[in-house]
Amino acid sequence: MRHLPTRTTRTSHRGVIGALLAGLLCAAGATVPAVADSPAPQAGNGLALTPPMGFNNWNSTHCRTEFNEAMVKGIADIFVEKGLKDAGYQYVNLDDCWAKPQRNADGKLEADPQRFPNGIKSVADYVHSKGLKIGIYTSAGTKTCDSLGLPGALGHEYSDAQQFADWGIDYLKYDNCNNQGVDAKQRYTTMRDALAATGRPIVYSICEWGENKPWEWAGEIGNLWRTTGDINDSWGSMLSIMKQNLPLAAAAGPGHWNDPDMLEVGNGGMTDTEYRTHFSMWSVMAAPLLIGSDLRKAGPETFEILSNHEVIAVDQDPLGKQGTVLSSTGGRWVVTKEMQDGSRVVALFNETGSAQRISTTAEAAGLPKATAYTMRDLWEHTTYNTAGSISATVPAHGTVLLRITADRKWAAHPPAVQLDLNGSPLVEAGRTAALTTTVTDLGRTPATKVSAALTGPSGWQVKAASPTGSPALPTGRALNTRWQVTAPAGTATGTYDLTLTAQYRSPTGTRVRSTVPFQAHVVVAPPAGAGYLSDLPQLSAANGWGPVEKDTSNGESRAGDGNPLTIGGAVFAKGLGVHADSTVEFYTGKACSAVTAQVGVDDEKGAKGTVAFEVWADGTKVASTGVLTNAMPAQPLSADVSGAQVVRLVVTDGGDGVDSDHADWADLRITC
Repeated sequence: MRHLPTRTTRTSHRGVIGALLAGLLCAAGATVPAVADSPAPQAGNGLALTPPMGFNNWNSTHCRTEFNEAMVKGIADIFVEKGLKDAGYQYVNLDDCWAKPQRNADGKLEADPQRFPNGIKSVADYVHSKGLKIGIYTSAGTKTCDSLGLPGALGHEYSDAQQFADWGIDYLKYDNCNNQGVDAKQRYTTMRDALAATGRPIVYSICEWGENKPWEWAGEIGNLWRTTGDINDSWGSMLSIMKQNLPLAAAAGPGHWNDPDMLEVGNGGMTDTEYRTHFSMWSVMAAPLLIGSDLRKAGPETFEILSNHEVIAVDQDPLGKQGTVLSSTGGRWVVTKEMQDGSRVVALFNETGSAQRISTTAEAAGLPKATAYTMRDLWEHTTYNTAGSISATVPAHGTVLLRITADRKWAAHPPAVQLDLNGSPLVEAGRTAALTTTVTDLGRTPATKVSAALTGPSGWQVKAASPTGSPALPTGRALNTRWQVTAPAGTATGTYDLTLTAQYRSPTGTRVRSTVPFQAHVVVAPPAGAGYLSDLPQLSAANGWGPVEKDTSNGESRAGDGNPLTIGGAVFAKGLGVHADSTVEFYTGKACSAVTAQVGVDDEKGAKGTVAFEVWADGTKVASTGVLTNAMPAQPLSADVSGAQVVRLVVTDGGDGVDSDHADWADLRITC
């Protein structure tokens, strides 16, 4: 698995001068006394006072031929034409494979003439002509990470840094491959000093993958540092990286940032809802926002997400606080971020596969006690008042991003309402399911002329069994409506959309329309007897790398690229191949009693991989293993799932981060 970098730090002019002097004298072998400086910025270059924003080609191209001069210039053009430059995106960064396989006779790096026929300096000049900046990549080792073995900078730091400066480079991403076992802090410090010695301001992004806890030491060296291994374009990967990065908030600040890797928005492996979550949570975490999709091929929704000025403002807030977790019970996350103007941003993030009500309060988020608050929805671009409750029903894998202020203008806005759907969204075709919707006034002012409507797919029957309206809802009061929902007989298993819409008026007469999407799952009860779970439809599936595979191992990329399930030399014909972190759910309809399997790390990754397996029945963990390694044979796992409506199979990374965590649910059976 290849890994990447990123990290940023700030300092005063005095710190810059001190770093330059240190670099020059250290290069000459002299000893330099410590220069006192302010405590906040530590890297010494005074750069990246807010998280860097820009583009990097790796996630969309890797080392394929489409990474070339035309692409880089095209991205720079799009930054200007599509308003991304105005939104704050600055850096157009080149990743691995820009260089020739060997240095020239003078020991200098040269650009690959097929990819960059006019050289890097020419490309840099073009990017600069657009009012943008350019970044480049190398590794703190003898070679870069690509299998071609392109020259790295270990032992060439000062000459390479000067060459980058001469080309007009503004940003360096410094990777970690082929490092020859040299101490990480030493390697990255040398390049810091080399960059300082050039006299050119170059943002320094450390790509050490979090292996040596760079958040504990890299603030004195670089501007940003990778906290994890590589991200990939999947929900499981994004979620795993987010969870690793969230606890590190104390290390981040102006000029020195935790970097959970680049954005995947627009690459196609996640839904738009999941991409909005990705962008929301990276912004709340004050992470660098480096676009990883080929914008020349991007659709309107990608640009809409990436150019949301209100969300970008969360990331770019000059106070530089990374958001912190208030709660995460049952996959219902509340993360809050302090802003320079005294407001708080609250992310209500739903990790689960079904809509969830997620709540907190203004005081819990850090705001002073007040009669009421102004609450701004940063994706819907609407403003409400709230009596103090911060609550929303959040779609599966979605995030509601709110900015709350204790100001005196709250009464100018309509009251916020909470829309809920109570009852199981699991529907058997041809049978009627009972659901209840709730519209609750969260505002300090009453909502009047309130009505609720529930709609479903064409052909579905949705009938109200109780009143759908109320003349007024005071603070905290709710309109409850019972509904009968029927999917036509023969409806295929899968996920279908329901929409709850509430309409009401504020005391000043403002008309408000609020909607929440829900997902109903058409399910089929499993047949009686014993069978293989891989033969049953999945209710939902999330995987760390690549899709969940049926009856083969996980190949990390596209569907069907796995191998026979093999654990400790034993080959199994049936089961599921996954990659941590992974969650697979099955509908069992309270009709099944037991799940059994042989579990372990698949042999295809050699000596790497550590995982742990869990079985959950309706939200209760009913079986688990300890940490399993590739050196262990298949382990038997059995779980009592009697009475469960949903069975969930979970694989975690074993607590040591995700690296080659290929896991097999071999001989996976269920008894019903």
